[in-house]
Amino acid sequence: MSRIYGLVDGSIRRRNFLQAMGGMAGGIVGAIAGVTWNPALARADASLSPDDALETLLRGNQRFVLHKPTYPHQSAERLKEVALSQHPFATVLSCADSRVPVEILFDAGVGDLFDIRVAGNIVSPEVLGSLEYAAALLNTSLIMVLGHERCGAVTAAVQDEPVPGSIGSLVKAIKPAVGRVKGNPADLVEQAVVENVRYQIERMQQQSPVLTQLVADGKLKIVGGRYDLDSGKVAIVT
Repeated sequence: MSRIYGLVDGSIRRRNFLQAMGGMAGGIVGAIAGVTWNPALARADASLSPDDALETLLRGNQRFVLHKPTYPHQSAERLKEVALSQHPFATVLSCADSRVPVEILFDAGVGDLFDIRVAGNIVSPEVLGSLEYAAALLNTSLIMVLGHERCGAVTAAVQDEPVPGSIGSLVKAIKPAVGRVKGNPADLVEQAVVENVRYQIERMQQQSPVLTQLVADGKLKIVGGRYDLDSGKVAIVT
């Protein structure tokens, strides 16, 4: 089985990643275990279990909601500490909406979170690769898919009207979730926001044997969240 090699021009390059990870479960585990890279460029912090990582996120959000942030890991010393080594404890796939600044709403700092932001918090192939990178190579023990109230991308999918340029690709990725929603039409967007979070989690689990194996091994937890724009609170929805 192909191994995963690192260190090309100061970054980690995975060779034949999908081929190496696409076999049987045992092969997946072996591929992950065989990862090699320069410790000076990427270091995993296994100090937080999946449950502890989730608790840390939610405690940070509670501080934000109560207007009692501690602004952790934002000093000059922290910049030096993580300049050559990253070890985020959680990965957050969130919408690119300017009102959803992940480090701020979780009261986190530099190097704490592996951020993936895209309108509609959708799981595209590139996003999936980023999620696998964080979980398999950086050993982040938690993935949160974070939707938010009054999401513009979800609203566009609900309205299903012509949109310019490549915005249609976002709508297409969200429409299956909209099709699952049944209930009060007046609340359709908010229902679809939550259903889209669930749908995107299903997609990543179905398409990534890497992530599903890590979950099965107890090394990774995948959860969904909804961010309330009015209160600043994150609620777990899956």
